[in-house]
Amino acid sequence: MKKLELVLVPSMGRGHIVSTVELAKLLINHDNRFSVTILIMSSPIAATPTAYTQSVAKSFPSIRFIELPPIEPPPPTIKPGVQYLSYFIEKHIPSVRKTLAELKSNPVPIAGLVIDMFTTHMIDVANELGIPSYLYYTSGIAIHGFAQHFPTLHTEIATDFKDHIGDITIPSFVNPIPVNNIPSDWLTKGDRYNWILLHNRRLRETKGILLNSFYEVEPFAVESFANSPSPPVYPVGPLLETQSEPSGTEYETIMKWLDDQPPLSVIFLCFGSKGSFGEAQVKEIAIGLEKSGYRFLWALRKSSLQLFGMPTDYANFKDVLPDGFLDRTYERGMVCGWAPQVSVLAHKAIGGFVSHCGWNSILESLWFGVPILTWPLYAEQNLNAFELVKELELAEELRLHYTNGVDLVTSEEVESGVKRVMEKDSVVRRKVTAMKEISQTTKSEGGSSFESLGRFIHDVSERL
Repeated sequence: MKKLELVLVPSMGRGHIVSTVELAKLLINHDNRFSVTILIMSSPIAATPTAYTQSVAKSFPSIRFIELPPIEPPPPTIKPGVQYLSYFIEKHIPSVRKTLAELKSNPVPIAGLVIDMFTTHMIDVANELGIPSYLYYTSGIAIHGFAQHFPTLHTEIATDFKDHIGDITIPSFVNPIPVNNIPSDWLTKGDRYNWILLHNRRLRETKGILLNSFYEVEPFAVESFANSPSPPVYPVGPLLETQSEPSGTEYETIMKWLDDQPPLSVIFLCFGSKGSFGEAQVKEIAIGLEKSGYRFLWALRKSSLQLFGMPTDYANFKDVLPDGFLDRTYERGMVCGWAPQVSVLAHKAIGGFVSHCGWNSILESLWFGVPILTWPLYAEQNLNAFELVKELELAEELRLHYTNGVDLVTSEEVESGVKRVMEKDSVVRRKVTAMKEISQTTKSEGGSSFESLGRFIHDVSERL
């Protein structure tokens, strides 16, 4: 039996690395001919999760990690954001090239280099060394279709998208898309827009595209690629880290509180690692929750004052919440800072999820069968919310687009939205419950993602 190796290069940051590891696990468990090497790019602004990678390597001998040498700090002229990301990735190209050349001299052949949506510069390295390149796209299939179509839109629409009159038609979406549902970074031409355009132009240079989704949740989007110039697409998801076991006092307090609540009685509010609101919006949420009458668990974070800073915990929630709110809701609500999202969504007490609509959060909600009330905040989340509500009918709409610091969701909207998403026999809840079973079986033998992964492995092997 001939052994094969795949080399994976994720972008920096724990989230990208964890998702890549889940893909690696899927590959080696499906076909024991494969081993996987993951190249870790080090960054002074995103610490390498060494304890995590060591634990994975110990548990999965067929997965190994190579930490690439640190790059020199950027000059002062390099600004935070896309300039830094471009600098960071380009400076790693020589060490990626050197490492791949060394790996290529080993007896086990490299079957492919798997990059992500922000490391498309590595396609050139793969071509130089005669290694096929593949893409792992961590967002949804419909949005990937938008990304592939984006260069065409750039040519067809002369204005900034924000100034475009009328909806926009995308082959991977059933419905035309309102301009305000386009990802915020794509609306106005500038550094970030050009950076995204650059990467999207290169997607079709790969030999195939792995997607963290599955056919049953996005059938129209999958089928839209049948007659497109796209490389083959392989939906192999959902790829989620559902087995992690957090610990600590805060975790135990939250889980004990949930244990005391009736089934499907709690609305969970959590807005991702970057999600936070100003004081006026926090007060509207609180008033809406109180008026709704439902039990709630609310992960409330404080906005950072620094550019690109991450939210932090409040020293005292009373500083931002309405007077007396915590006392009045003591018996039916809990406000916390950090929350173990996967463990919370898995709990029988959770009946609904107010979410920023990050793709991982969407997949987690489907995996555990918890309906979402949509509140997108940034990046592609507006489009995720649009797809969930208008295309798939797998979520209730609170907002389909939102600009933090400009828009204000009123307490009446929050109250109404919570009541809708918590309905016990709604159409959305029935659809999400059905999707839960599919989500948890699609990677098993006979499932669509299992078959799709098999096609990917066959195609990769045939290229050698």
